[in-house]
Amino acid sequence: MFRMIRSMLRADKSPFVPSQPVIAPDEPFFAIGDIHGCLPQMQTLLAQLDGPGPRIFLGDYVDRGPQSAQVLSELFILQMENPDDVVCLKGNHEVMLLDFIDDPLGRGARWLKFGGLDTLASFGIAADAMADDGLDAALALERALPDGMLQWLRALPLRWSSGNMHCVHASMNPDKPPHKQSENALLWGHPDFFAKRRSDGQCVIHGHTIVPQGTVCDDRISVDTGAYQGGLLTAVAVRDGKASFISV
Repeated sequence: MFRMIRSMLRADKSPFVPSQPVIAPDEPFFAIGDIHGCLPQMQTLLAQLDGPGPRIFLGDYVDRGPQSAQVLSELFILQMENPDDVVCLKGNHEVMLLDFIDDPLGRGARWLKFGGLDTLASFGIAADAMADDGLDAALALERALPDGMLQWLRALPLRWSSGNMHCVHASMNPDKPPHKQSENALLWGHPDFFAKRRSDGQCVIHGHTIVPQGTVCDDRISVDTGAYQGGLLTAVAVRDGKASFISV
């Protein structure tokens, strides 16, 4: 009897085997990974997205790449002109930018270490604006934003869903339903996201975590392929039963 129990326990320790998720959106759509100021790649990728359905941007439009201001401007105009076909989600880098504007000497100061200086430069804000620990730079950034953009950034949603597919920036807690996720998990990640499968048949499309190429695994579709690091910018076309990647 004990020998049988030991054998069963050993069997339970078999390797974790990835599976393919059920892909069942209510409508076709495209989800675009982290742009991070890479304007040419964004323009080229958008020109290659052929077919019906909204374009869902997964956040992190700014920082690290050289053209954050231009990326924001194009996305802002694109969504204003196509409100039914373009959805821009909020990423953690947009949150840090807003924190810098609201509290440059406090919680916003960390932004400068995570690509904020690149974004300031793209708005034409010189390094000498940092002489007072960032207060002048924060004021200059707020003034440099086009009319309506600050309010737009603050109002960016954290999740977009269609059928069993849920687009977010970073992750979802696998133990909670999509509508009960914390802001921290959606923007910054969750420790169990890559380690534990969901049990509710829902699938999460996300950026934030760089992968070598677009990946479908278990209940996750990963599309941040590190454009700002010299990698590719990736989108996924989601149709009923199928996810196809487009990278430039």
